[in-house]
Amino acid sequence: MFTCKAVWNKLAPLAPLARASSTLCRQGGKRAAVFRHERRPPLVQQAHMSSGPTGGGGENAIYLVLVGAACLGGGVYMADLDRTVDHCFRQHNLRPYVKSPDQLCTGLPSETLFNFSLASEPAPASTAAPVEPTPAVSEVPAHAPYLLIGGGTASFAAARSIRARDPGARVLIVTDEADLPYMRPPLSKELWFSDDPAVTETLRFKQWNGKERSIYFQPSSFYVSPMELESVENGGVAVLTGKKVVHMDVRGNKVKLSDGAEISYDKCLIATGGIPRNLQVIERASEEVAKRTTLFRKIEDFKALEKVSHELKSITIIGGGFLGSELACALGRRSADLGLEVVQMFPERGNMGKVLPEYLSNWTTEKVKKEGVKVLAEAVVKNVSYKDGQLEIKLKDGRAVKTDHIVAAVGLEPSVELAKSAGLEIDSDFGGFRVNAELQARSNIWVAGDAACFYDIKLGRRRVEHHDHAVVSGRLAGENMTGARKPYWHQSMFWSDLGPDVGYEAIGIVDSSLPTVGVFAKATAKDTPRAATEQSGTGIRSESETEAVAGPIAGPIAVGTAPAPPPQQKEDYGKGVIFYLRDKVVVGIVLWNVFNRMPIARKIIKDGEEHADLNEVAKLFNIHED
Repeated sequence: MFTCKAVWNKLAPLAPLARASSTLCRQGGKRAAVFRHERRPPLVQQAHMSSGPTGGGGENAIYLVLVGAACLGGGVYMADLDRTVDHCFRQHNLRPYVKSPDQLCTGLPSETLFNFSLASEPAPASTAAPVEPTPAVSEVPAHAPYLLIGGGTASFAAARSIRARDPGARVLIVTDEADLPYMRPPLSKELWFSDDPAVTETLRFKQWNGKERSIYFQPSSFYVSPMELESVENGGVAVLTGKKVVHMDVRGNKVKLSDGAEISYDKCLIATGGIPRNLQVIERASEEVAKRTTLFRKIEDFKALEKVSHELKSITIIGGGFLGSELACALGRRSADLGLEVVQMFPERGNMGKVLPEYLSNWTTEKVKKEGVKVLAEAVVKNVSYKDGQLEIKLKDGRAVKTDHIVAAVGLEPSVELAKSAGLEIDSDFGGFRVNAELQARSNIWVAGDAACFYDIKLGRRRVEHHDHAVVSGRLAGENMTGARKPYWHQSMFWSDLGPDVGYEAIGIVDSSLPTVGVFAKATAKDTPRAATEQSGTGIRSESETEAVAGPIAGPIAVGTAPAPPPQQKEDYGKGVIFYLRDKVVVGIVLWNVFNRMPIARKIIKDGEEHADLNEVAKLFNIHED
């Protein structure tokens, strides 16, 4: 057995051979043809084989025997050397720099081909110096023609739009989340009604129409590797996960990541979304309170809350808006099976009190209670503490609630940290990056989604925090990044489901402080989110990504004497239409258990006309049909 020290002695005689081999590899033309066996070359010109007479053959035979013996001996020698080197590498954990056979023919010097180190004498294992690992190649590309900051719905919609208009586009999405782009609505809706015990791992759910799908927009095979983005044929979309953009140099057209890496760009979209707001009383509370509080927004929040719902005895949801009410109904529906107490508290008089008129808000509150939720209205949190193994929530009116876990669903704060370094304007009234009607903040910077405060050409300046807006604004931003120069005219919609049997869709400005007119009818079995999607065959309850257009309204609308009186509290609001008015013009519409009629609502708002009798307008939605 050879020792590792003997390797160098074996390699020394091979240095000329290595140099010759390196020289041989650099040759082309005729010698390359020999190695490829394109034609059979003559052995050697006989006139130069020996000093004997021309045409003699005896010397040739002797020469061939000698060459064959030399080759055989060299093969045995190299096989022995290979075993020796391999033993040495394993003993000392060494790694040669040659990574593939192709590198042997790159014209490198022979010294480089055999570039590894050996200790002059064997050393005890305890004193041997550790071998430095080979530095990892950076996964961050240096340049991206289209850079999208944020990995949510708006970014994905923009990427798809860019690729549709520019098929060879190279798009890089940078997100601080560990996940590929996904839709958020199912996190508080359909996923909670799944029968699959592994739903937190699969993240697949059945839509109300019975079709199953993943919350991810596309599988990982849809995307290209970030490092291959610059070289892949026909471009593609790459996602850089777990990376946060912390600084923008708008003059230099580049951004800096939290790990110090820099990426230059030609055009950039900011779609950073927002972060969940928290109550100040919780922020000021102890660490024990913080550990038992969920700010619901991401996949990891869904997984954590689903887990604690099986482990704890009580959960309290603070907030009466869309998210809080959806989560309350979802947890309430499974509370009996889990032995879980579900409490929902909010400062308004009823669920979704900031959106729905009071009579409908109160009716919704009763619906939530029937789902197994203990509702505390007009509840303002004064203090939160942890003692005796439980959280204690004290309200300003003296009431107190003991619970094991808190979910704070009190709104969203737009992520605008990049505004300072980028020199971008923040809207003082609505928050978010202030952009024009084309969603442009600077000559080569656009903003879409929750973080965009845009100018609505019909309703004025707005900021919207809903899935459909993220889809539509992201798509428009992508088109404008490729030169479309279109204004944001589309009225995005939003929806909320209190389980599979009650849901509504809304558009425009829906604010309970505005005057409203509601027109209702008796509901039938088909007037539910589940039935609507079964009839349409689409998953519209989680994917409102189409832009259907309503046809012209036939004939004039009949003029009445007065709008309909407010419905009485005892009525059952099975289905209906609620109009929101500003200066006698409809600026918002809620379709209550009325589905697949959004194009009509969109046209009414777009027209911007006064209507003397909204009962007649409500007939356009066919709410009185059986």
